[in-house]
Amino acid sequence: MNLQLRPATAADTGTILRFIRALAEYERLSGEVVATEAQLRETLFGERPQAEVVLAFDGEEPVGFALYFHNYSTFLARRGLYLEDLFVLPEHRGRGIGKALLKELARIAVARGCGRLEWAVLDWNEPARRFYESLGARPLQEWVVHRLSGTALEKLAAG
Repeated sequence: MNLQLRPATAADTGTILRFIRALAEYERLSGEVVATEAQLRETLFGERPQAEVVLAFDGEEPVGFALYFHNYSTFLARRGLYLEDLFVLPEHRGRGIGKALLKELARIAVARGCGRLEWAVLDWNEPARRFYESLGARPLQEWVVHRLSGTALEKLAAG
């Protein structure tokens, strides 16, 4: 394997969308992907980028990605990195690619003075949970993620 990591560019937008769709399929959430290449290009590489992406390649072949953005901890009074998506194509798993992507995000977080690197994982995704815990990550059992979206978000905003 000839593993290479690099920041994504606007030219990689189609690859990023393919990875997002593959991740959604793996997570049994394919019906929730409404992102388009144009939206990704604008939100990742436009005037005000909302997130960043690191791509993993085996030679010239794209094999994985990590999409992340900054969050903020009031307790630490420091920003952190939030990993939104980490995905490696199934046929390339078990070769250290996911670990390399996480190491790169940890390096970025430390270089930027971040106090944390955080992410969420589906409760049924035991392989991912074991992998993350093998790296020293610990689940936060006392925290429950809540989400407002769609009609509920619009109703609260209007009311």
